[in-house]
Amino acid sequence: MLNDRRIRILEALITEYITTAEPIGSRTIAKKYDLGVSSATVRNEMSDLYDLGLIIQPHASSGRIPSDKGYRLYVDSFMRRGELMPEQEDFLRQTIESNISHIGYLMRETAKAIAALTNYTAVAAKTSANRDKIKHIQLLPFDEKNALMVLITEGKSVKNLAVPVPRQADLQTLSAELNGAFSGAALEGGALADRAALLASRGACPPETLSAVVKVMGESSADEVYVYTSGVNNILAFPEFSNIERAKEIFNALEDKQFLLSLMTKGHGGGDLQIFIGEENDDAPMRNCSVIRGDFKAAGSFVGSIGIIGPTRMDYSQATAVLSSIVRRINTLIGAFSGDG
Repeated sequence: MLNDRRIRILEALITEYITTAEPIGSRTIAKKYDLGVSSATVRNEMSDLYDLGLIIQPHASSGRIPSDKGYRLYVDSFMRRGELMPEQEDFLRQTIESNISHIGYLMRETAKAIAALTNYTAVAAKTSANRDKIKHIQLLPFDEKNALMVLITEGKSVKNLAVPVPRQADLQTLSAELNGAFSGAALEGGALADRAALLASRGACPPETLSAVVKVMGESSADEVYVYTSGVNNILAFPEFSNIERAKEIFNALEDKQFLLSLMTKGHGGGDLQIFIGEENDDAPMRNCSVIRGDFKAAGSFVGSIGIIGPTRMDYSQATAVLSSIVRRINTLIGAFSGDG
């Protein structure tokens, strides 16, 4: 049912609508795009595209706009992925290489770079720190009843937490015992509990100190939401969100860290880039948007995701070019550090 001419007309309509955000008529396509046919022929072909559900007519007297189904066909079948200019590639390279040593900084700065290059909203999310591992624990003097526990993880997170210690306790010795027991342990209940039980059986750490240490280590990351956003206001500049209620719904969603964490991490592992268009999004606030997401992995395990949120008429060609470059570069560097490469 889709011949070459209809495909070219659909591509022209999508290209024009992405640029103008205005319904497109047959005369516009016939005049601006070198298709070699009259506006009457374009109009007839657009009628067939409408019957196929690939374009819709928002108002009786208006032109046509792409449907979610039309965008899906475009993205999957005949979209040409854009190319970044050398200065854009260099900007992304510098952003990534200067922050690769700390995954949190990397996600935050990369989100900023995406928002700057695309003018859409960028969201980055990494796995909860309770999957991180303990690198070093140090107890320092604090007050008569407590010591300050400095916890450093392999992910380079630093936590400062007060824990009770007996007045006569040797903090240096206690620090050595805690490091011996917990260094390399994942910040999750099972791993911590097993090691704590072993340390308790030796009587090398006061029970009240050990209990507090395990509790604060387990809680230090469990409630944190590792989501970084940039360009939240960008999406509100598009005419699709000029309706106050629609703008409020999308803005509230973009401010909800738990919602964004779920959006960016559920169903991960779907390949190079995943693109969810309009109604394909399960979450109601995103059904007027498109979401493009790429995943990061280290040693075969999911590390996090980074994505772009924009209107369904986003420039998919350019957005996928930016995100693909970022995901490729970061996965290459992570792989080199983790021994995958």
